[in-house]
Amino acid sequence: MSEISLTFPDGAVKRFDETTTPLAVAASISKSLAKKSVSAKLNGEYVGMNDIIPASGDFQLITTSDDEAVSLLRHSASHLLAQALKRIPKFANMHFGVGPFIDNGFYYDTDNGAGNQVSVEDFSEIEAMMHKIVAEDLPIVSRELTRDEALKTFLEDPYKVELISDLPVDEKITIAVQGDHVELDKGGLVPSTGWIKHFKLTSVAGAYWRGKSSNPMMQRIYGIAEWKQADVDAEVQRREEAKERDHRTIGRDLDLFFTSQEVGSGLPVWLPNGATIRRQVERYITDKELANGYQHVYTPVLSNLNLYKTSGHWDHYREDMFPPMDMGDGEFLELRPMNCPSHIMVFKHKPRSYRELPMRIAELGMMHRYEKSGALTGLSRVREMTLNDGHTFVEPEKLEEEFKSILTMMMGVYRDFDITDYRFRLSYRDPQNTEKYFDDDDMWEKSQAQLKRAMDDLKLDYFEAEGEAAFYGPKLDVQTKTALGGEETMSTIQLDFLLPERFNLTYIGADGQDNHRPVMLHRGIVGTMERFTAYLIEMYKGAFPTWLSPLQVQIIPVNLGAHGDYATSVQKHLQDTGLRANVETKDAKMGYLIREAQTNKIPYTLVLGDSEVDNNTVTVRRYGQDKTETMSYSAFQNLILEDVSNYSRQMPNN
Repeated sequence: MSEISLTFPDGAVKRFDETTTPLAVAASISKSLAKKSVSAKLNGEYVGMNDIIPASGDFQLITTSDDEAVSLLRHSASHLLAQALKRIPKFANMHFGVGPFIDNGFYYDTDNGAGNQVSVEDFSEIEAMMHKIVAEDLPIVSRELTRDEALKTFLEDPYKVELISDLPVDEKITIAVQGDHVELDKGGLVPSTGWIKHFKLTSVAGAYWRGKSSNPMMQRIYGIAEWKQADVDAEVQRREEAKERDHRTIGRDLDLFFTSQEVGSGLPVWLPNGATIRRQVERYITDKELANGYQHVYTPVLSNLNLYKTSGHWDHYREDMFPPMDMGDGEFLELRPMNCPSHIMVFKHKPRSYRELPMRIAELGMMHRYEKSGALTGLSRVREMTLNDGHTFVEPEKLEEEFKSILTMMMGVYRDFDITDYRFRLSYRDPQNTEKYFDDDDMWEKSQAQLKRAMDDLKLDYFEAEGEAAFYGPKLDVQTKTALGGEETMSTIQLDFLLPERFNLTYIGADGQDNHRPVMLHRGIVGTMERFTAYLIEMYKGAFPTWLSPLQVQIIPVNLGAHGDYATSVQKHLQDTGLRANVETKDAKMGYLIREAQTNKIPYTLVLGDSEVDNNTVTVRRYGQDKTETMSYSAFQNLILEDVSNYSRQMPNN
């Protein structure tokens, strides 16, 4: 009998007969290893534990302790879901799209045609069937099919037929078989259904087939799968917490913003409370930028299409831009997708000297993106957005100095907003992707090295990621952990040697020559007002620190007739110092009014009765606290002004 030679990660080489399986290999090493081995890899490709190892090569066993093992479990759970659905009579004619693992879970895209769609009420029945299949402990094995065999196998499922038909002619087609269920699959599954013990179905949603709005709408069934039930329970609890923090829910409850089809999808309307939060953020960041040498400008939300052709946005981001507007005289106007070409024109407006550099231009610039309807989400994914945008034009030799200055300002802003859970990503080009990135190897190598050197000089930790750069240059991205457990880019600093070249930007150097080329730095500190506000809503769970809170003080007179004048006087004094205060005029019981102020998450509630009127005092209750404290009005004014001036860092419930 012929043999194969397997090279293990430690360099050891062992020989086995040609019919051996990964399970047999693991068992030959130790019984305990066989019990915890989930799958294997041969030359980087998955081989199921029950499959014959097809050839010699580099061999690796994946155990439950490996990070990628839980992804294989979740992938397998999606197959388990499909098998369970097919066994339930009302879903027996279900068609299936794709069922991958995702962060914290899995999903399967399904289509029951004219039959019953899956609802949350069906979950208990489906889960019961899944547990039954788990108890059967069906081995999972892979088989290779010809294209004709594969098409015949999935003849009744149009989605699988489409996937098979789209595969390259020379593509190897494999299936995964578990009992009476067959899946089109490339591998990466647990040894048997008995391994998939701990799972929970969580939700259903609509999803276009293959992500295209022109394709049929399918039903996406989501679930959780973990090695331990405790981890499933923890994930369920995390998601419940996420629901409580969802900025759309809080935005509705606190009257911050709304969206409607009548206005237009992805076009949020800011209500007075939400507008107040946004205004505070805008004032804060504008003052911070002015203090750091930025000059604020206003530039048009519409520009000539040629501007974006010159910049390269038309070539690289056309699908994300709205269609141009034909003005009928040969001019085409475009809703701007980026602000940088506008700021370039500010620089180019007149001759510049090296004495003006670095020239820092900033704007709260409105932009528009052609987002698909299915991608729109509250404030976090919209079609119209206002970016806290800035661009610096700098002498090449002072590039790293300016980069460090921007990053220092950025970290100061994070301190003021109490944002602490973030990490730095150096985003480089993918040198193999010649279509996405400007083709200039020397420029890329030089700029990426400068970016890395600046971070090393600042002694800041970072990780590197190929393929995340802008088309014109590398960047530093600040990856912030959201309150819902995800990660998103909050801030960015981008190096750009390309656009100054494309727009032929020059400045007069110390030698008197007008042929010096500046380098451009793009930067956004807090991103868009929409996404940043959504982030703040979820981070604070609607309980904003005093300096950001739409209403900072709720004043409740015990008796409006007897104490209303004093309440109005206190309100006016507070407003005269720039604070936001309101006098409660509803005719309701005191306990109800105090609870309502707490429900609305107002930082301070003042109760004013006979004693407060006679002694010029206020009785103060802070949000989230049961106790009250009586103090002079002047003492309270000093307290709240200090609270605002230090960005509420001393607040106990932040």
